[in-house]
Formats: sequence, C-alpha cells, structure tokens
Amino acid sequence: MHPFDAVTHAQIGKVRPRGTWRGAAKGWEFPLSAAQILQERLGARFPVRDDLARWIDWHRHPLPPLPEHRRLVQLADLDAVLADGRQPLPHQRSGARWLLARRGAVLADEMGLGKTLTALLAARALMRAMPLRLMVVAPVGLHGHWRREAECLQLPLELLSWARLPDDLPASGTLLVVDEAHYGQSMAALRTQALLRLARHPRLRAIWLLTGTPMKNGRPDQLYPLLAAIDHPIARDQRAFEESFCQGHWREDGGRRRWQAKGASQLEELRRLTKPLVLHRRKQQILGLPPKQRRFHVLALEDPEARGLDHRVAQVVDDYRRRVREGLVRSDAEAFALLTALRRIGAEFKLPFAQGLITELQRDAQPVVLFSGFIEPLELLQQRLGGELLTGRLKPVERQGVVDRFQSGDNNLLLATYGAGGLGFTLHRARQVVLLERPWTPGDVDQAEDRCHRLGMDGGLTSHWLQLGVADQLVDGLVASKARQIEVLLGQRRLSLERQPLPAMLRRCLQDF
Repeated sequence: MHPFDAVTHAQIGKVRPRGTWRGAAKGWEFPLSAAQILQERLGARFPVRDDLARWIDWHRHPLPPLPEHRRLVQLADLDAVLADGRQPLPHQRSGARWLLARRGAVLADEMGLGKTLTALLAARALMRAMPLRLMVVAPVGLHGHWRREAECLQLPLELLSWARLPDDLPASGTLLVVDEAHYGQSMAALRTQALLRLARHPRLRAIWLLTGTPMKNGRPDQLYPLLAAIDHPIARDQRAFEESFCQGHWREDGGRRRWQAKGASQLEELRRLTKPLVLHRRKQQILGLPPKQRRFHVLALEDPEARGLDHRVAQVVDDYRRRVREGLVRSDAEAFALLTALRRIGAEFKLPFAQGLITELQRDAQPVVLFSGFIEPLELLQQRLGGELLTGRLKPVERQGVVDRFQSGDNNLLLATYGAGGLGFTLHRARQVVLLERPWTPGDVDQAEDRCHRLGMDGGLTSHWLQLGVADQLVDGLVASKARQIEVLLGQRRLSLERQPLPAMLRRCLQDF
C-alpha cells in the first residue's frame, strides 16, 4: 500500500501485527495475519488484487494440521534400506527426525554429510502423511544429484533453479526444500525476494533450507534472509535485527543519511536464539573422518621475478590512475584495484611452484585438485601438466563429465575455479588440495576444501595454501577474521589463522606504488 498522508500513516501505525514502512517506492508491508483488520479499517480506500484476495482467503481457511511428530517419524521408515542398497547413517536419521519437528528450519551440516538424503527422508514422511508436492530449489548443476537421490526413495519431486522461482503454489500444499540456501543471503537480490514470497505463501506446508555455509562472509546480515524465510521471530523486524546484531546505525554519506548494517555484534546471543532452528554438525564429530590439515607454503621470488611482478602491477596502477583522470572510474577504489591485480598476477607467478608441488605429489600416484579464482593460470597449468579443467565456461552436463572422469581415475589432476568446482560436486578421491589463492570468504574456502573432505574418502586431507606477498596475507587475514565471527555462531573451528587489520594491510599494499 502507498498512503502518503500523515493521518493514514498514523492509522496504519496502530495496526497489529505491525507493518514495516519500506519507503515511498515500496509502501507498507504487513504479514497476512493483519489482512482482516486492514480491510476493516482501510479496505474501501485501497483495491485488493486477485492474487492477494486468494492468499487472504487461503489464510482464513488453512490446510488441516500436520500429524504429530511421532507419527511422521514412523512414516519416515528411517531404518529401511534404500533402493541402491545403502542404509541411511545415524546422523541422517536423526537429522530427518529433527526436520520433521519443524515447519521452518536451516539444516547447516558441513559439506559432505549428506544433507540431500536427510531432507528427502523427512520429505518422504510428509508425502506419505498427506497430499503434498515436493519442490526443490537448487543450482542447475545439482539437479542430477537430487534426481538420483529421489529415485532411491521413489519420491516424485519438482526441480527448480534459483533463477526461475514460481510466483505461486498450488492449493493442495507444498514442501519447499532449498539447497545451497546461501544463494539467498542478500535481501537486495531478486532471487531472495522471490524465495521470501514463496516462504510466506499460505499453502506452504514446510520450508527447509540446506546450506553448509549459513553465514559465508561472517556477517549476520547474511543470516537474516534465511531466518526470515523460516519465519524465525527475530527476523520479523529487519531494522530491529540489524540494530541488535549488525551494528545498524545511520551515517552521513555525501550529505545524505544512509543506513549502515554490515557489522557484527551480540553473536553469542544470536547463537542462543537461532540454535533451536539451525542444526550445524561437523564431519569429524559425527563420522570420525581423518582431520583436514592446512599446510602453508610461503613463497619468495628471486629478484628478476620480483621486479617482473612489480612492473606488471605498476602498469595496472598507472592504467587505473589514467582512467581516474579521464573520469572513467572512481578515484577511491585504487587500493582494491591494486589488490585484485596483485592476486591475479601473483597467481601466475606461483605457477612454477604449483607445478613442482603437483609433480611431487603425483610421483606417489596421489590425485590432486587445484582451485583458483582465475581461469588463465588454470589454463596455463593444463598446458604444462594436462589434467581436467572445470570452469564456468562448461555447461552443467559437461562439468559432471569432468568430475566423473576424475573420480573414476581417468585422470589424477583436476584444475577448477572456485565457482564451478566448489559447488555440489564430490571429489573425495583426492587427498591433496592446492589453493593457488583464497577467496574472500571462509564459506567459499570450506566449500572448495570439503569437496574432497567428505564421506567416502580414503585417508585424511591436506590442503596446501600458497602464499606470495602482502596480497595473500591480506586475504588470509580477512578469512581468519570472518571465520572467528562464524565460529561464535556455529561452534569451534578446526583451525585458525592470525588476523591482520584491513587498513594496515591496505596501506602496505599501496606504500610502494
């Protein structure tokens, strides 16, 4: 609704449950439970669209309640052997029981613990209890995995991509399972808004979110959309949530007041409040997997190589400053432009060491996976060493073919970008992972390493971190800082890194240019 006069604002402000004023462009937003009183007080002044009228009618005539939890657990038949001969593991059975006790929940088990099967076991119980459509939202590259797991349980399901979420749900009821739920961690993203619309649908029976990284970047504002989707009480007022947990405050920016909520505060309290609806378990605790170890390789360039790197970076800086003078780019982002150049160019200067490390590991016939955020170094390594190349330039079906060839032993080297290889694939044949450089977020680091550190692997995993110069120090320091914030929410981390302040490291990046 879009009333602008003060009297109507005052009237709406008295409505309970409370609404939220989203600004002149969006107007007021209310939960469906406020529809009746709004219609009584203001119905004659504002038209009701057909789709909203249908939602209001469904809200007034809800579906029959779900069976009691004990009955749902019986229907889940959690001890039965699957069609492919597998038997659900104890943590998967307990996870299914946990989901069946909650209409909205976040299953945040670590990557590799089989969240897909856990969710489908619980879904089978609901679908046996009542007419229900199972809708799964997942990246397209994971659709094949979901189909295979559903076939083992003889479950029909409808698969949707994050890019094509429906506007409506059928009247009979829907169970919505959302895989890689961290795709919806930005309230400004259209896909997040589409997900939240479905989450509020009056014909939604339950919504279960699956993600191993519910707070990828260590900021509570990323957790808020997930909590809003499952209708957690603390996520019904975004401004109050941001004030309490995101250091929300107003700041002056070019003469305009802007709301800033990118910090983190009261994380212990946030953990206490979210624990009943967020289940996070670790592989080592549950499965007794061999530990994941990180080995740091601090590289130093010889003088000719160091001068070559400095020269290439200086060219980038000179080009950036030229574009600033021409008004093509902002003048206040030079530090980050320099950092990106250092990371990209530094990745290429690490290749001789990476090549030697891979060759040494492969002498013992050890399969190796190497990750980078840049395609060019991966292509250069493939030219020198061969191996499979997994990047976003491949279609989803082609990516699975690359993974299958590596997993079957056709090739002992897989070169992958974080975006393509760090999502959804199982690479547990490898016990050696090389990170040419690290992504900005702990969640992306864990996603990459845990493609290999998962159920079914043979032996422990060693993750090799190649560090060259201040740029890697900066990023690794940021990863450590963000990881500590995530740890307060989800529990003790296995490893830690030394933190370095961001301003100091940026000054070091710039001091020689």
